[in-house]
Amino acid sequence: METKIANPAPLGLMGFAMTTILLNIHNMGFFPVSSVILAMGICYGGLAQIIAGIMCFKKGNTFAATAFTSYGFFWLSLVCVWMLPATGIKEAAATPPAFLGWYLALWGIFTGFMWVGTWGNSKVQQFVFLSLTILFFMLATALWTGNAMIHHFAGVVGVICGSSAFYLAMAELLEEAKEKRVLPY
Repeated sequence: METKIANPAPLGLMGFAMTTILLNIHNMGFFPVSSVILAMGICYGGLAQIIAGIMCFKKGNTFAATAFTSYGFFWLSLVCVWMLPATGIKEAAATPPAFLGWYLALWGIFTGFMWVGTWGNSKVQQFVFLSLTILFFMLATALWTGNAMIHHFAGVVGVICGSSAFYLAMAELLEEAKEKRVLPY
């Protein structure tokens, strides 16, 4: 008898959602990057999404496996970008803003292709990936130009993106818990 594997999407979505919201509250200018964002990036944005991604591989869902695993490693790599310069290792010097912009632009390109993969799926899932694509490119542009206003508005887009992922996670979780659709998605 085959063991049923739970739907890992709510876990992965919540790891993405809550970490994205926190980081973008920072991007809006309200708080500095701190241990709150770093810890959330490692533990929930990073590890929880990677676990969800591995579970999606087991369920045979290549799209979700790729998305959750990739974005989980995005969060771990972003924390490394921020923290490695503090190690004193010469090669781990602080990243110039323009180069960090290219890092984010690459993630924007990846996310744009992932957005195409959502076409035909739920409208909320499409919105999550479209808004995330926009967010990555806005943040890259802000870094390339040094424009604080673009950075602030990117934060607004990020909070909206993270909130939509939060909603999607709860819609999927409640649907499974109640065995019926509770929230439209």
